[in-house]
Amino acid sequence: FKETIAIKNVVNAINAFKPHLVHSVAFKPVLYSAIACYIKKIDNRIFALAGLGYVFSSSSIKAKIIQFVLKKVMKKMLMGNKTRLILQNPNDVTVLESSNLIAKNKIRLIRGAGVNVDKFFYKELPMKTFNVVLSSRMLYSKGIEDFKECAKIIGGLSKHIKFQIVGKPDEHNPDSIPLNVLNEWSRAENFEYKGFRNDIVQILHASSLVCLPTSYGEGIPKALLEGASCGRPIIAYDVPGCREIVEHGHNGFLIERKNINSLADAIYTLYQNYRLCVKMGQNGRRIIEKKFTTEIVVSKTQKVWEELLIR
Repeated sequence: FKETIAIKNVVNAINAFKPHLVHSVAFKPVLYSAIACYIKKIDNRIFALAGLGYVFSSSSIKAKIIQFVLKKVMKKMLMGNKTRLILQNPNDVTVLESSNLIAKNKIRLIRGAGVNVDKFFYKELPMKTFNVVLSSRMLYSKGIEDFKECAKIIGGLSKHIKFQIVGKPDEHNPDSIPLNVLNEWSRAENFEYKGFRNDIVQILHASSLVCLPTSYGEGIPKALLEGASCGRPIIAYDVPGCREIVEHGHNGFLIERKNINSLADAIYTLYQNYRLCVKMGQNGRRIIEKKFTTEIVVSKTQKVWEELLIR
């Protein structure tokens, strides 16, 4: 019922604005607008996916069933010579190409959603504190529980390393971590759930490194992009999307997926080496300025628009 209303709203918007092109972002909006475009016979369509997520990376039977259905739907909605699909990392390109869901010449690779480097500006690392920050939706698949277990391991080595998680549960997602569980975890001396915050820049500037042990393929995680832009070393599992921004040993560490001991070792290594933290943070900032700024992403996106509107 909600989906029907959403599609109807998109159709109404098309009737009101009579656009020459429809550009939608994220899977549900892409699905709704694809159906609406079919109804209203709009050919110029740009669909952007920030990652294929749990369904395409999990080997569970449930995920495989959902994936089978989604592929059928996606193949239909990606049809049309004037359809373009924007993806954020090469792995997603390979997955969709190999699944025969869309022709290669209709895919455009634009890495990430872009970072406002003026807002997420570089700031020197604090010397008196060592905060490790994880910012995301509060989902188990984002590695929140792994992060908590890592804090438990580190707590036996040093009382000066503090772990902070920032974000809110996603009530409509079955993978969401209940608020009472997050609050229970926060009883640990070195672990704090800060909830949803509007001052994420200040939190990043008060941190010494950013960690995101997500276990499924991302587009390119904004949390890592923003952390690197602020000059923080970044640590993540070696999964699609994360490996596009984390250059192992250069601006952070890529850790084998679900290897919590190695994750703790990487964090403790940086805690013991302030100069390495600074160097990695500076390297990360340079990478952002070279490849991932908002201006770069907007320019590349505009070229996709021009492909469809100017021809």
